[in-house]
Amino acid sequence: MGVAKKTRKFGQTKRLLSKRDSRRKENVTKSEEANAAKAAAGASNPSGELRKEIPQLPSSLFFQHNEALVPPYQVLVDTNFLSHTVQRKLPLLESMMDLLYAKCQPIISDCVMGELEKLGPKYRLALRIARDERWTRLPCDHKGLYADDCIVDRVMKHRIYLVATNDKDLKNRVRKIPGVPIMSVARGKYVIEKLPDAPI
Repeated sequence: MGVAKKTRKFGQTKRLLSKRDSRRKENVTKSEEANAAKAAAGASNPSGELRKEIPQLPSSLFFQHNEALVPPYQVLVDTNFLSHTVQRKLPLLESMMDLLYAKCQPIISDCVMGELEKLGPKYRLALRIARDERWTRLPCDHKGLYADDCIVDRVMKHRIYLVATNDKDLKNRVRKIPGVPIMSVARGKYVIEKLPDAPI
């Protein structure tokens, strides 16, 4: 048998602190100065409480209920939602109306159309569904074709939309916006989160 090769040991070099490390003397004094400045700013507040800025919510939100959501519902459709709809062989408009018990208006933005065109021939059925003349087209005035940012931006400005998506990241971003329901495809049908009951 031959001699076994010795593997090189990693991590045996001398470890040095970087210039920006908080454990160095110069940086410790800088952080103390920053803390003192924060304390001085807090002292200028007469009550001594920390102020936290909360973004102003639209007046249509009453507690957790969004009263701006009324039929016919306007549904912002994402690329992922269209591809899952095609996989499950669901009719888009009829399935939405079965879920919400009301008239729906699917809205497809230019970003979603651009994403579907970029994805190529694999998503040609989803692209054909998106090009249907019954759906409303929403022009986008921003640069790029990233639909998630476009959808979140529109929903933040106007709380009159439902968001139809199966993308986990987009769902998490939309969940942080109060009063915006999320529609998705699950187990061969459409499901919805957070649609409030009608006020009595």
